[in-house]
Amino acid sequence: MSAPVKTAAASASAGERRKPRQKGIAGTTRSFWLFVGPFVIGLLIFSYLPIIWSLVLSFFEAYNTVTPSKFVGLQNYVDMLTDGNFLSSLGTFTIFAVFIVPLTFVMSLALALLVNQVKVAKAFFRSVFFLPTACSYVVACVIWRLSIFNGVRFGLANTVLGWFGIDNVAWLSTVDPPWYWIPIITVRLWLQLGFYMILFIAGLQRISPTLYEAAYVDGAKPGWQVFRYITLPQLRATSVSVLILNLIAAYQAFDEFYNLIGNVNYARPPLVYLYGISLGSIQDLGHGSAGALILAVIIMLVTLLQTRIFGFGKAGD
Repeated sequence: MSAPVKTAAASASAGERRKPRQKGIAGTTRSFWLFVGPFVIGLLIFSYLPIIWSLVLSFFEAYNTVTPSKFVGLQNYVDMLTDGNFLSSLGTFTIFAVFIVPLTFVMSLALALLVNQVKVAKAFFRSVFFLPTACSYVVACVIWRLSIFNGVRFGLANTVLGWFGIDNVAWLSTVDPPWYWIPIITVRLWLQLGFYMILFIAGLQRISPTLYEAAYVDGAKPGWQVFRYITLPQLRATSVSVLILNLIAAYQAFDEFYNLIGNVNYARPPLVYLYGISLGSIQDLGHGSAGALILAVIIMLVTLLQTRIFGFGKAGD
């Protein structure tokens, strides 16, 4: 190759090196916003704008209207934090979370372990357990209320109890003992176990088989030892995610309480109480907005605390 040709080739190569790097992927910006734009617009209109307006309403009086009328500062927050009914609703949530979070975690993990070990028709069993996740909470609550726990002798639960000579139980009654917790917890378990089972299955499939082989070589016995020292530590990130999502979902419980027992004082989570304030006979959107933001702050603080304690994002040892 002659010297002029070499010089020209070197100059062209240097020019390419000096060419500024384009940000992003060339030619995809328009396509990106074409697909993502409608979702972003919907998110802004139906999620972020109501949150911002709720924050504004929480500092004003707003009865029977979404238009603020009188500025009251932090008085709505003070009223909600000293409201016995609101504090009682937080207590109801605590009882609900104490039962639903551990049960969901243990049962979904157990289902994931069982389904992951199946050798035949694995996709079928995944679909069977995941299918209730697609069911509407309202529809499930109607089935639970009218067919399973309706309190009459023709209901499924009382029919089964009758086989053992046990009298009918008023499952949704207000009197003690509080049997209404059984329908509320079982319907939530039926609806959400499949979702968390899929998360655990995804975590199980990420565990390297060589870890189990090394454990067997070292003399670990199949079963509890392998689960305790190999499987569970490797599921650390998935377990923390399940706990966080489950606790947030418990704070947002509404459908099962409202559709099974209604807006009653003895078992009413925060969202049911705030719904009664904001959209009930009072329609006090000022106090309702303040209570909703207090609940959002509580969820955020509990999530951050839980993340700090369990170390969200850390891999298993």
